[in-house]
Amino acid sequence: MPCDNGAPLQENAHAVNGIAPENLALAQRDLAHVWHPCTQMKDHESLPLVPIRRGYGVWLEDFAGRRYLDAISSWWVNLFGHANPRINAAVQAQLERLEHVIFAGFTHEPAIELAESLVRVAPPGLTRCFFADNGSAAVEVAVKMSFHYWRNVGRTAKRRFVTLSNSYHGETLGALAVGNVELYKAIYRPLLMDVITVPSPDCYEREPGESWAEHSRRKFEQMEQTLARHADEIAAVIVEPLVQCAGNMRMYDPVYLKLLREACDRYEVHLIADEIAVGFGRTGTLFACEQAAIRPDFLCLSKGLTGGYLPLSVVMTTEPVYAAFYDEYTKLNAFLHSHSYTGNPLACAAACATLQIFRDEDVLGRNARLARYMGERARELEALPHVAEVRQRGMIVAIEMARDARRREPYPWQERRGLHVYRCGLERGVLLRPIGNVVYFMPPYVISEEEIDLMVGVAREGIERATCD
Repeated sequence: MPCDNGAPLQENAHAVNGIAPENLALAQRDLAHVWHPCTQMKDHESLPLVPIRRGYGVWLEDFAGRRYLDAISSWWVNLFGHANPRINAAVQAQLERLEHVIFAGFTHEPAIELAESLVRVAPPGLTRCFFADNGSAAVEVAVKMSFHYWRNVGRTAKRRFVTLSNSYHGETLGALAVGNVELYKAIYRPLLMDVITVPSPDCYEREPGESWAEHSRRKFEQMEQTLARHADEIAAVIVEPLVQCAGNMRMYDPVYLKLLREACDRYEVHLIADEIAVGFGRTGTLFACEQAAIRPDFLCLSKGLTGGYLPLSVVMTTEPVYAAFYDEYTKLNAFLHSHSYTGNPLACAAACATLQIFRDEDVLGRNARLARYMGERARELEALPHVAEVRQRGMIVAIEMARDARRREPYPWQERRGLHVYRCGLERGVLLRPIGNVVYFMPPYVISEEEIDLMVGVAREGIERATCD
């Protein structure tokens, strides 16, 4: 088993179960009533819950004054640092004017400005914006909109969806159905619609000597065969462009997207690009689809859309899709989908401020420099005996731990090796939240080289401790 020395996570002689006294009361109050996401709550009998008092830049600070470098952007949402002055000011100013208004029959300036801004920067042809309030909801909207489009144009047989193995698109029932991570999906399978699953172009599985592009092109043959066989019944293919984030940060080459766009056009099938996690600069371009020079029929965005401030998502689509729903009320062709907080003005103001930062600053240029440095430092970890691969796409770096690195034999999931890395990170002041056996970095864009050094150094220590048996 991992060589975890069991040291308390807080350097405080008076800590209780690893929790500093300043944090203890809040942790106890929380555990009395709060049910946390993606968590086996019994773990917190031994794993400290960390109450956070404030955030600034890449740092989070608990009530004992202990700091944690947010190496995962608080679940991939934060772009420009916690408590960013420009986004703070935009939200505060909007709060003084309008906090919320019904978005059916009414509108407001932040939503209009945001839609205009998104259309300017998105792949050309995506001219319509439908707002929702989180990533799963955006996927639900895109799936329903695609199905409903084909119904409105008289092609009612087109009602199935194609997804990639190891894909993740959210945890509401429709989004869960078009995903393929068994950890989330298996228990709810009786509730889910049937989909067609095609093997992922995941380049971790490439043959020795095979390039990413060659592997991705070879794996596309199975997608081509599926589309040829089922085109008359397929509404859409949904993919996470370039990085399957919740699927162990597995990555593939842009050529797959290019081939997929061509095939979807040929077989008259929609393409849904779920860029909820990879949009807004994470992969090196503003949108991952740009690296294949393609435009999806539906583009799902969330997470970084508001800079990590407030829940908001959007589905962008084309004029032909919009036109298929534009009709007399009595035809019953309207897209009747809504959320109470659709287009919330505070969230839209945060999103407008986030996009303004992209316009005013060379964010992608700075990210390119940071990504080079982060990649150079992370690749040093390839020398560790139980690191099978270090892979990178822009500002996303993943380090895959394996029992046998050469043969890529994984550790059994029951051993929870990543949890030991997480514990080490908390000890050393870095928030790392591995996915299974994969340690990854997805930090806010305001991270410095010195902070990258700390992040990589702590990850090294954590991996060594998790794999030293």
